[in-house]
Amino acid sequence: MREDDAHARCTPDRDAGLCSDRRALLVPCPAAGQAKDFHRKSSLLWLSRFYSWGLVQYGGRRMEILMTVRKIASICTMGANASALEKEIGPEQFPVNEHYFGLVNFGNTCYCNSVLQALYFCRPFREKVLAYKVQPRRKESLLTCLADLFNSIATQKKKVGVIPPKKFISRLRKENELFDNYMQQDAHEFLNYLLNTIADLLQEEKSQERQQNGKVVQNGGGGGGSGSHTGEAESAEKNQQTWVHEIFQGTLTNETRCLNCEAVSSKDEDFLDLSVDVEQNTSITHCLRGFSNTETLCSEYKYYCEQCRSKQEAQKRMRVKKLPMILALHLKRFKYMDQLHRYTKLSYRVVFPLELRLFNTSGDATNPDRLYDLVAVVVHCGSGPNRGHYITIVKSHGFWLLFDDDIVEKIDAQAIEEFYGLTSDISKNSESGYILFYQSRD
Repeated sequence: MREDDAHARCTPDRDAGLCSDRRALLVPCPAAGQAKDFHRKSSLLWLSRFYSWGLVQYGGRRMEILMTVRKIASICTMGANASALEKEIGPEQFPVNEHYFGLVNFGNTCYCNSVLQALYFCRPFREKVLAYKVQPRRKESLLTCLADLFNSIATQKKKVGVIPPKKFISRLRKENELFDNYMQQDAHEFLNYLLNTIADLLQEEKSQERQQNGKVVQNGGGGGGSGSHTGEAESAEKNQQTWVHEIFQGTLTNETRCLNCEAVSSKDEDFLDLSVDVEQNTSITHCLRGFSNTETLCSEYKYYCEQCRSKQEAQKRMRVKKLPMILALHLKRFKYMDQLHRYTKLSYRVVFPLELRLFNTSGDATNPDRLYDLVAVVVHCGSGPNRGHYITIVKSHGFWLLFDDDIVEKIDAQAIEEFYGLTSDISKNSESGYILFYQSRD
């Protein structure tokens, strides 16, 4: 085994699409004073090496066998891991009615596990999902499965442990063929799909309720105007927000100023997360400023000005008009390299603060001084989008935890710096912040 493979915290497999996690098949005894972090620096073969080898060489049946081995290994280690976590937090400091549960990996589902853990510790989102659980149940959906999973975690008698999100994963694979395989997927794509799917389900349910209420009114003697009322209701429903929008949705305004007549036009668009470009040795604030940099439209890209009634040079910029309750920031770490004919990872060092205030807001922003606290970070480990591993760090009741599939650890706040990225070598393996979740204080 190469030395860099032996000591890597997350060792990406060379075969594209395979996730290699950090769990060792055999666990060595740590040296004195190194117990806390020893399993992440183990020099033995990773269990997932066997899992990945089986997937490539033999497929189906071999996958089933090795997934069983993986689950057995998870069961064998969960007791020790859970016990250590409880001891480290301490019975007096352990938050009341809080639970810290790892999630079983069902074959490259770390992209899913990492996002689910981040969302679980976004308290407004968790509360809405748990509230949905107690409502009268309709047919099974991705949201009902998510509610069952969150409820299973929240109602556990034990404080720590491991839960298999089997029902949720099965539903996800049924609904979207993109996730119906054992290949590594992109955590940001999954987050987008999940939030939009939940929002669509909630809107559909509200639409059905509105239609049922309309039938009741009509049967009760609502009169001949029911058709127009139904049309108005459908139009209103189309623009009606769900709690997904209440939590994650913000609004951008695209301002364009004609350099000939100085007329300014603006167009608003909503977002559930912001994707920002990354540069070496910068910060999130710098990335957000870059997102809102003024761009000059000239030559073949001239802007058609309604006032001038002709194409003119113009300047445009994107600014935040409405700040969301939870700001999800996606760092665009994967770039297509023409010479390589594939995407590669930008492991640039990008500092993300524990507190954040946006400065790229528009003049008419509704809450421009909103202050955010970092509550979760989805971290990509590896060198490319289709290989590597995902983990999550979350803040809960004043301390930080690291979730690596079924493993849960308490970490120091200073350890967050490990996930900023590297100061050089864009293709080198790294553990880099990929999706940041900031929650507003108000």
